[in-house]
Amino acid sequence: MDVLVMLEESPDHSPVLAHVNSVPSSLASERPARDIVTLYGVPSAESLALALAAAVESHRTGRGHDNLDAIRHLGVWAERGAIGDAAWRDVGTGQLVTHDLEIPLDILNSTAGHLLSECGQLIRRLVAGLSMPDWPEGARRAITVSLSPVVGLAAPVLAPLESILDRLREADGMAFDYEGD
Repeated sequence: MDVLVMLEESPDHSPVLAHVNSVPSSLASERPARDIVTLYGVPSAESLALALAAAVESHRTGRGHDNLDAIRHLGVWAERGAIGDAAWRDVGTGQLVTHDLEIPLDILNSTAGHLLSECGQLIRRLVAGLSMPDWPEGARRAITVSLSPVVGLAAPVLAPLESILDRLREADGMAFDYEGD
């Protein structure tokens, strides 16, 4: 599961903590399906873990339906959980099928807690990458991560983030050798 995490710094237009949207893979392209998590305001490891938990749980709630190519839209509230919907085409009839999604706050908190306990340091690095003050002016603060299934949950594999941060450090002249360690 690929996830694009974006930061929208001005939360004026959105009362939610985050939005989670899915983009199914296209038959015409080799691009895999991915989720887009948009955080609003000042990011924290807890808010990102809650939004990532909503992405993970939205895929879990979709099991049992023939909706691998479902498009999901969820709003994540710190006090209400995640609420949204999913839509997909029925394979047999071609009809558009919609399904309301509601993920209770206690489930989100539990999944977010698992994510933080398994890979909290990596989530904090992702938050640090999004929060860096020296992003180019006008650049969209966005970092792609890949979530691999681990024991029914998902653990981020943030090697791409590490390479991005390494490239940024080198560009700023902050690279250093680890000799003697």
